[in-house]
Amino acid sequence: MTSTAGAAAQLLAISDLHIGYPENRALVEALRPGTDEDWLLVAGDVAETVADVRWALETLSGRFRKVVWAPGNHELWTHPKDTVTLRGVARYEHLVAMCRDLGVLTPEDPYPVWDGPGGPVAVAPLFLLYDYSFLPAGCTTKEQGLEYAKGTGIVCNDEFLLHPDPYPTREAWCRARVAETERRLDALPDDLPTVLVNHYPLDRHPTDVLWYPEFAMWCGTTLTADWHRRFRVETMVYGHLHIPRTTWHEGVRFEEVSVGYPREWRKRPEPPGRPRRIVPGEVGAR
Repeated sequence: MTSTAGAAAQLLAISDLHIGYPENRALVEALRPGTDEDWLLVAGDVAETVADVRWALETLSGRFRKVVWAPGNHELWTHPKDTVTLRGVARYEHLVAMCRDLGVLTPEDPYPVWDGPGGPVAVAPLFLLYDYSFLPAGCTTKEQGLEYAKGTGIVCNDEFLLHPDPYPTREAWCRARVAETERRLDALPDDLPTVLVNHYPLDRHPTDVLWYPEFAMWCGTTLTADWHRRFRVETMVYGHLHIPRTTWHEGVRFEEVSVGYPREWRKRPEPPGRPRRIVPGEVGAR
């Protein structure tokens, strides 16, 4: 699948829309492309209910030439407010089927190639989860890490709402996803650069600025620490941390594109809800 976008077209990205908040829903209602050829990458945490996820992705897919979605942890929650009570893999597959009805690309679809300005690049939405390997300092096991986190009062709601069924644990599901995704990325042409889109960063370094370092356990896996080099990554797009910024790691651009909660974005000087331009890269991004 290849784009033949015009000279002004952009590959844009945003994440953590959290449209359960009315202020964030209004941001999505106001979100428009810059050109008719723009693509939008949505790196997870659209909402907690299937109905809200559908509304947001349907709204955006009606405006952008192509929308590419990678799931966050919030979409995978089996939330008590949601009428859809599916868990684990069944819930993820339900969301994928919904996206296909809307024409939204998912991690289960062939990776599209952006061939507009700054291309060609393969755009790969990923679903990898985490395996608790970003442990707090001094901890050597998941059990130690969770015990430490509980002592600080910082425990991700995933522990109560994100079910791995039929896998025995979230980390087992993560390892299966990593293995399958690795196989698919390996099959891409060796001369084709990539933009990888995942809810979590592929490397731990973006979590170094967390207010609560123990939260890093729910932010990725060390299994992907070399993927930005191995898979010819031009930009690694992620969210989850609610700390929008650009970092560079071993010469590769990591772009955190979260909107976040209203209490967070109200404090920022820039207006909320603006997608980040990924390709071509924004001036001043380095």
